Amino acid sequence: MMPGINPKKMQDMMKQLGIVQEEIDAEKVIIEGSDRKIIIENPSVVKVKMQGQTNFQISGDVSEVEKTEQSEQNKTEEDIKTIMEKCGCLEEEARLALEKANGDLTEAMISLN
Repeated sequence: MMPGINPKKMQDMMKQLGIVQEEIDAEKVIIEGSDRKIIIENPSVVKVKMQGQTNFQISGDVSEVEKTEQSEQNKTEEDIKTIMEKCGCLEEEARLALEKANGDLTEAMISLN
């Protein structure tokens, strides 16, 4: 806001101008694009209504993930779950076997049996 102005007074002035702010309790904000995801952890989210439009002001810990990376991560997690179910092993063992097999699901399961 503006330095030297009481936040409560500033809020009242904004209300007189037709600007309404609302703090939104959020744990994570995800913005999905065609080629990437922007993930904001520990966000501070403020909803601002002004002149008939609604805007969101977001700040927090930002990270970006390419869609191909996300797909590979999801596939790897699914493979690890499959190995755990089929071989009856712990997650760490399944993850290590998959890494040693360079991502080959079948080879990883054979190495554990």
